[in-house]
Amino acid sequence: MNVTIIGLGLIGGSIAKDLRKCGFATSVVGVDANEKHAEEAAQIGLVDLVLPLDQAVAKADLVVIAIPVDKIKVVLPQVLDLVSDGTTVTDMGSTKKALADAVDGHPRRRNYVAAHPMSGTENSGPTAALEGLFASKIAIICDHEKSGPQHLALIEKMFQAMGMDIAYMSADEQDHSTAFISHLPHAAAFALANAVQDKEDRSIIFDLASGGFRSTVRLAKSTPSMWGPIFQQNKSYVVESLEVYIKHLIDFKESIQNDEERMYDLMENANNIRSVLGGQNPSLIKNEEKIVKFYTK
Repeated sequence: MNVTIIGLGLIGGSIAKDLRKCGFATSVVGVDANEKHAEEAAQIGLVDLVLPLDQAVAKADLVVIAIPVDKIKVVLPQVLDLVSDGTTVTDMGSTKKALADAVDGHPRRRNYVAAHPMSGTENSGPTAALEGLFASKIAIICDHEKSGPQHLALIEKMFQAMGMDIAYMSADEQDHSTAFISHLPHAAAFALANAVQDKEDRSIIFDLASGGFRSTVRLAKSTPSMWGPIFQQNKSYVVESLEVYIKHLIDFKESIQNDEERMYDLMENANNIRSVLGGQNPSLIKNEEKIVKFYTK
């Protein structure tokens, strides 16, 4: 299996590590517009060699695009133009509808499988790549009916080789869901970091910062060049999620000011997230034989 990975940062590099370790990939070719990242990836053995885009995809069985979503929107059609009929193409972008729409009429649309592995850290670059980053996490495959069966099967096999479960949904459903569970937490972290830095005596605050603050604001260290395009491509759903969040912030603020009993009720209701995160979710059906998770509304 000749795998080409476009984008050799956290996600692309971690995929390279896992696919090599499990034997899924026999060779890994890298592509990266950042020359420093390309050199680092080759030096630390993430890839066997780095090539220009056209050469890297020419003989690839599988092309994985793991770059910021604004760049994917440009590169994805180019890759589909370059690959052979038998080559499978997938992307790891956190938004899906804008990307899927960009190639909806492409003659090789069925070679493309729109995907989003739900895993990551706030770090970036080839040295941030982690073995096992995706283990026991969920990969979303979108609009699977638009992908050719052989291409869909290969991406399913890839995610399963990485130890992931798979969820199937439309690109629009994916964008709506991730706006709340992924994009909103990042937006909130950026805002929280700015709020704390807005304090005049912030140096004292940071001296007192404990693990709780650090874990909450950790996502604010994420790269703007990655997250800015995500917020823009998924603008309507991100704004919706922020409006819901702001409503609950105001409600909680007013309960602290005026209604102690309601304050406790709100906190106890929030505690119910334990059962949700613990897997007690009636909308989730797991098929143990296929190692696949199907999500229903």
